[in-house]
Amino acid sequence: MTNLSGRSAIVTGGFSGMGFAIATALAQAGASVAVGSYVAAPDSGGTDAAYYPGAEEIERVRSALAAHGTRVHAAHLDVRDSDLTNRFVAEAQGALGPIDILVNAAGTTAEQPVCGHSDALWDKIVDTNLTGAFRVTRAVLPAMIERGWGRIVNIGSTAATVGWKDNPAYCASKAGLLGLTRCVALEGAPHGVTCVMISPTWVETELMRRNVAQVVAREGKGRSVEEAMDELRKGNPQGRMLQPQEIAALAVFLCSDAARGITMENIQITGGALW
Repeated sequence: MTNLSGRSAIVTGGFSGMGFAIATALAQAGASVAVGSYVAAPDSGGTDAAYYPGAEEIERVRSALAAHGTRVHAAHLDVRDSDLTNRFVAEAQGALGPIDILVNAAGTTAEQPVCGHSDALWDKIVDTNLTGAFRVTRAVLPAMIERGWGRIVNIGSTAATVGWKDNPAYCASKAGLLGLTRCVALEGAPHGVTCVMISPTWVETELMRRNVAQVVAREGKGRSVEEAMDELRKGNPQGRMLQPQEIAALAVFLCSDAARGITMENIQITGGALW
């Protein structure tokens, strides 16, 4: 197993799905971990497909990660707000020490074509998936450069390079995230800082299930969510759905010294699928 003892990491969107799997894998590898997610009231939500944990999730996540014997910081984080983002990073540094690793896993999507797409929904998706990653990166990158070591992993999607009907904001945000990844990689390269994007196909998470539910509702074909999920499994050349732990395993390796030559890449995990 990769040994990240003595390293400190921030994982955005770290209360569920791929973010939580990555935070867990980092803690198992010995890293201290700060996780942040947008904490919302039970009746809050909107037209996007994101899962918004309640305040009770903070202690559950903190306890689950601390069980691996490393220091943990867990708190509300809205990556769309620069002040809240900077405050979260400062609190994480206070709890864990200098931040060596950043994983930008916060994300959302929605089933909505360009026709009828509201400004508010577009802004929410792009601001979360792209500008949010920029904000957190901006907060930690200078210190990484100064110390001469850093790892930044952005969770992208095959949507960065392949279009997806009825998801213009999501596809645009992930394509933009790839551009940001490349620029951060070049900025950090002379200083021991790498930046890589992991782009999976469908991964079995709560966000995915909610997104598929939106697809089913929009199509109106009478399919259940489980039937639609099964079709996606059968449509993958491996005949299965990718699991969050698979993404986490690659993320942990990319955060190690062994991966210091891997930067500015878009690494796809697809099981052979084109999307």
